[in-house]
Formats: sequence, C-alpha cells, structure tokens
Amino acid sequence: MPDLFDPLLVKTMQHDQKALAASALPIVTVSASFKEDLKGMYGFPEDESIPDVVFSRAHYSMALALATSAWGRSIDAKKAWIFDPTNYVSSHDWQGIALTEFVGKTIARHSMLKTVKDLIDRFGRKKLPILDSITPPLLFATSEVKQPILSLHIAAGNILAAQGNTVLQVITDPHVRADYLQFAEAKNMLYCVFDEQTKQDFLEKAALLELKVDPAKIVVTGPPVDPRIIAAGKKKQSWRSGPLNLCITTGGLGTNKGEILKILRQLMPELRRRPSPYRVLVYAGTQLDIAEAVQELAREERVAVGKLEEKQANLRVIYHPQIVDANEQLILHGFPWAHGFITKPSGDMAYDAAASGSFILTLAEWGEWEEVIREVFAQRGIARAAITDHIVTQLESLTATTGKPHSWIERAQLNAFNLDPLFRNGSQNILKTYKKLAKQT
Repeated sequence: MPDLFDPLLVKTMQHDQKALAASALPIVTVSASFKEDLKGMYGFPEDESIPDVVFSRAHYSMALALATSAWGRSIDAKKAWIFDPTNYVSSHDWQGIALTEFVGKTIARHSMLKTVKDLIDRFGRKKLPILDSITPPLLFATSEVKQPILSLHIAAGNILAAQGNTVLQVITDPHVRADYLQFAEAKNMLYCVFDEQTKQDFLEKAALLELKVDPAKIVVTGPPVDPRIIAAGKKKQSWRSGPLNLCITTGGLGTNKGEILKILRQLMPELRRRPSPYRVLVYAGTQLDIAEAVQELAREERVAVGKLEEKQANLRVIYHPQIVDANEQLILHGFPWAHGFITKPSGDMAYDAAASGSFILTLAEWGEWEEVIREVFAQRGIARAAITDHIVTQLESLTATTGKPHSWIERAQLNAFNLDPLFRNGSQNILKTYKKLAKQT
C-alpha cells in the first residue's frame, strides 16, 4: 500500500479494494482526486471546501456513466464501483501530481503553449511521470479482483494488462492513440470503440505496426453517456421562440478560458436587455479562476448572477472545488435546461450535449481527436464552429427563420433528438460487452 499522508485514505483505500473485488463491474479510470467524496461515501468526515486535483472531466464522467447505467436509481457497489488511483498517490509522489495538473492548466489557458502539449503528445502517455505514481495504488486496489476490469483510461488499462488482468478497454474517442496498440495482440486486452470507422482505424494502425489483431476483439459500442442525460433529452423541446438557453462550458483543466470570456463580454449587453434574448449558464467546473472571472465580468457589466435553482435568471455559474459535485450540478441544471452548448468538442461534453438534445457551437479543439468529434456532429447537422469574435451576430443568424420553415438551431436540435441510437446506447452496449466477456472468462 502507498505511503498516504491522510490516515483516513488508508481506510477508504481498503474499502475500495474490497468493493472492487466484490463488484459485478469493477471500473478503473484516471481523472481526478475526489478524496473527500470517498470519505463521505464511507461515512468518514469530509471537507467540501478542499479542492480536487482534476485532469479530466471526461474520464470521470464516462466512468460514472457506465456505473450509473449499472446502478439504476441508487448507488450499489455490488453492481458497479469506480476506482481512480489518483486518490491514493503516495505522499512522496503527490507533488508530481499537483505539478502535472498545474502544467495542464497553464497550457489550457494559453493557446501559444498548446504547441508544447502537442509535442509532448508525440511521446505518448506511457512516458508521462504520473504513471509511476498511480501504478502502486492501482495494483493494490485491484489485487483481489478475479474478473475482467473495465478501463476508461488507457494508462490504467495498460498497467493492468501488463499484470495479466483481463481488461475491457474503452476507446472513448473516434481516435486511436498509439498507446491503445501496446497490448493489441494480447489475449487479455479487448476493446470497445466509438464507431465502425474507429474500428477500421485501429486495425489499420495495428497492421502498419505488423501486429496481428483479431477483429472480434474490437467491439463497436458507441460512446458512454450517462442515462440521466439521455432521459433529460427525451423530455426536452426544441427552441422556436423566446429566450435561447445557452450552456458555455470549460473542460477539466479549464480549457478555452479566453474564448469563454470573449464570448461572455459580447453577450453581457444582451443579458441586460429586458427581456433578454438569451439565458446563459457557465460551467466553470472545478476552476475557481474561471468562476471568479465570470463573476467579475458580470459586476463590471451590471448583470446579476442568479442562483443555480433560478432557471429564469439571465446568468448563472456552476462551480464547485470538487469534480463529483460540479458534475452532478451540470447534470441537474445544465443538460435538461440548455437548448445549446458552446464548448470544445471533447469526448464527454460533445457526446453528452448531443444526447441531451442540444445543438453545439464548438470552441477551439484540444487535439486532432476533437477535430474528428467536431466533424462527426457537424456531418449530422448538430454542430458548427463558434465564431467567437462575432458570437451575437452568429446567434442572430442561427435563430433566424427567414425563407425557411425552421431556424438552424431548431433543425440542429431536431437532428439531436433523432441521433443515431449508437450515440445513445453506448453505455448499455459496453455493459453487454462486459457481461459477455465476464461469462467467457
């Protein structure tokens, strides 16, 4: 067991180890350190004010989507359990975890540094120093698991595959990184992929490396989406008139902060109008600096910031220092309410927004996989690039119905309502694939 600086974490880790071993669906990911929520889950004192270290909402939200699909109406560890080794990195290695998050946030807030990230990505995630930190707690927590393990992060999946565990690895984007091919030939590694094109890309890249991969090991399932988001989409009506509900979102590292604030500056005069043509909900996630920047801009522009429960307010902000709470607030207040999302086309937010029956205006992509995601939903008439320098003009154009029976926004929402079932049933398809694998092993 790692040398943990918090004595309560030793107890929660032991509980996690037992929960994973007894669960019908052990899930592993690498996304964030939701330590305080784990304490509360196990009945220990927790502090809601302590900020999490967050690398990604996606790897958390997609793991939760699968667990929620297995749980049903209430959390049941026997049905499914999520483990993230980031929670249990040793006190000796914790500084490296904090530094990794700091570097990620710095890059996410400065577009010029994006080229540095792209350069780092060429070396693959297996070269990142965080892997040495997460390996001991991951191996300890899964040491008693006898059945296959469902992985939502390739780093965790590869570590476990190397130990001989049977792993069902979810390739969450329509993009196959080199890391996914490390155990492509191994009998104990199987894959769930986004769509048929992703499967073809996988086989093609494997062939180029002269790897012999059984196509049957790669199952097309669609992406994992939380069933609560899908349920929200079934109750939603497309926009035709009145205020347009817009959810503007950042990612786990505070990505696109500059674009978000630029868009908000242009929308502020519109939000002062009575009645306003727009209502805006900003998802700052766990990023305090973004939440404070939105609040400061609202004060400067004399726009009141309403409480989250006030759906009629022209401006609201979702912020919580901990990813579990921030994500729950987004599911509760964002997806059921928004007509559209202004967001980078990430593998969590784009899938979720489309499945919730919303249109998408995309911000700058974080990598080539997000370019593919943007194109996937653009081809389906749900997404288009946001014109961040002229967002009000763009929105006026997209809401106009001159010469057409419907505005682009209404058509985009109708297209989202009729989205290919593959994009709605991904979680259930992944669970079916896992159950089949578990029976075989």
